[in-house]
Amino acid sequence: MKKQKSPGDRIFISMVYVLMGLMGLICLYPMWHVVMASFSDPIELMRHTGVILKPLGFSLEGYRVVIENPNILPSYFNTIVYVLVGTAINMFLTILGAYALSRKGFMLKRPLTLLIVFTMYFNAGLIPNFLLVKGLGLYNTIWALVLPGAISTWNLIVMKTSFQSIPVSLEESARLDGANDFVILFKIILPLSKATMAVMVLFYAVAHWSSWFNAMIYLRDKSKFPLQLVMREILIANSSGGNSMMDTDAMFLEEIVKYSTIVVATVPILFIYPFAQKYFMSGVMMGSVKE
Repeated sequence: MKKQKSPGDRIFISMVYVLMGLMGLICLYPMWHVVMASFSDPIELMRHTGVILKPLGFSLEGYRVVIENPNILPSYFNTIVYVLVGTAINMFLTILGAYALSRKGFMLKRPLTLLIVFTMYFNAGLIPNFLLVKGLGLYNTIWALVLPGAISTWNLIVMKTSFQSIPVSLEESARLDGANDFVILFKIILPLSKATMAVMVLFYAVAHWSSWFNAMIYLRDKSKFPLQLVMREILIANSSGGNSMMDTDAMFLEEIVKYSTIVVATVPILFIYPFAQKYFMSGVMMGSVKE
């Protein structure tokens, strides 16, 4: 029999819905503002103050400036390569590391875990890392972007906890049937951890897609620049200055270019994220609860 909600319960649930709706609007509006502003007329946008709910006029001038840049398409391709290669390396090493650290019979489990966690709070710094990358011959190559951050300590811990939540009896049964560690990992552990792996792929892919600082430090060949770094250069190139009429027109266009740049760099992630959303909560919860 379904329990009837009391008036207090109904009021509480209504307040929760209202609060969550307001929080949703607060999170959604900044992106809506950026998209609407990117389609607005530059002069109308500069004159307007306050909330933007629809395009002010209509103009694709900002997108024209961004797309006509000859470095956009190559940088898109570079970013896709960096995301695919980097995420593949991240997942491969994270899975192997998490499996080893989640096994009860592994003697070095505790000291290695402490050593890995130590790196989450302390690092050598920018200059030593740069000298190391250059000394290893990775400077101005794709490997300078994907190898230094090959494993995220946080993601490794989440994956390790997820593996530990799988019943040990499954592993014991497999070993009785003659299965080795590779069979257990790929036939038992990974199929039961699909949700967690989907979340890890999302985290790593978004991190690679959004990364620009490492590329600015480690790359000098512009043909290898990722999208985010090219977007940054477009924003800098369209920064206006001075007091001439030409500079005033450039100032109007600059605002539109900023918004258009954000949209161009964000749209691919916005299309991919909803498909991974269904795995997000289940994956995080599975990786945060230990049996």
